[in-house]
Amino acid sequence: MKTTITDVAKAAGVSIKTVSRVINNEPSVRQPTREKVMTAVKSLNYQPNLAARNLAGTKSYSIAFIYDNPNAYYVIDMQNGILEACKKQGFELLIHPCRAKSENLLEEITDMIKHSRIAGLVLTPPFSEMPEFVEHILTLDIEVVRIMSGDIAPDDIAPCIMVNDHEAALSITQHLVDLGHKNIAFIAGEAEHMSTVERLRGYKKALKDNGIELDTQLIVNGEYSFESGVQGAKQLMAKENKPSAIFCCNDEIAAGALFAARLLGINIPEQLSIAGFENSPFSRQTWPRLTTAHQPNPKIAEDAAKLLIAKSRKQQAKSIVTHYTPQLIVRDSTSNIT
Repeated sequence: MKTTITDVAKAAGVSIKTVSRVINNEPSVRQPTREKVMTAVKSLNYQPNLAARNLAGTKSYSIAFIYDNPNAYYVIDMQNGILEACKKQGFELLIHPCRAKSENLLEEITDMIKHSRIAGLVLTPPFSEMPEFVEHILTLDIEVVRIMSGDIAPDDIAPCIMVNDHEAALSITQHLVDLGHKNIAFIAGEAEHMSTVERLRGYKKALKDNGIELDTQLIVNGEYSFESGVQGAKQLMAKENKPSAIFCCNDEIAAGALFAARLLGINIPEQLSIAGFENSPFSRQTWPRLTTAHQPNPKIAEDAAKLLIAKSRKQQAKSIVTHYTPQLIVRDSTSNIT
């Protein structure tokens, strides 16, 4: 027979209402009582029916994550981080892929919100970087937390978890400069993404700080894809003024650039250094492994979800990091210029 909330209340010696308050993480329960209830929950293996709870009350115990990102590793990291927060807080997660450039985007998301009774949305790029979209979502009386690239929030429309791509890109470029490289190329992601803008800005700043003149011919526009890295590297290595190092806007691009170098018979890192960004599985599955910047996407997503849930409960957010700077990881794909 399935364990009920009544069984938990009896085992803990408290009322059903108290058990409900503990399960919902309400702050009005004393710690000793909370511990007794949670001990009973674990010993009885009690599983709350979250769907029934959503339907029965006025509160919503679900949040949603919408995304439009071709990078499967990034999406999975975000999902896992948000799910971790949901499990700890007794919430469910609705995952809704959609197209940012769809003509029916507002209608699609509005319908999803109205039919799903969610408490809020976690937004990643490009949605988090669309102010008019965010403002529309807020008119639907739900909470929003954005994950964005930059050192400070661009506005106060909705709370943000900021990722300082600029500072991390500066560190990667500085690492290449310290190895003796001056002809450093840059393969960009999509221009409309702030991560591309910030990483390019960090690259340019490092060159300027070291007195290296910017050569725009070494900057290649691209996309966040393996194919873009292949094409970009081939384009760069066909130039008369070949780079000795390439900084790629993410690890997937860098993996493509490394593949192209192999096709061209170029040894990595002896003849060409390549660096990526994000520390995704791409950076560890290539040979040689990629120098990159570690971006803790699951933790970033978990903090975004924790902040969103706290806001939906009108609670003060605690122990939540709202500013991350990806950290340089030096591996075998970069070396001193020869």
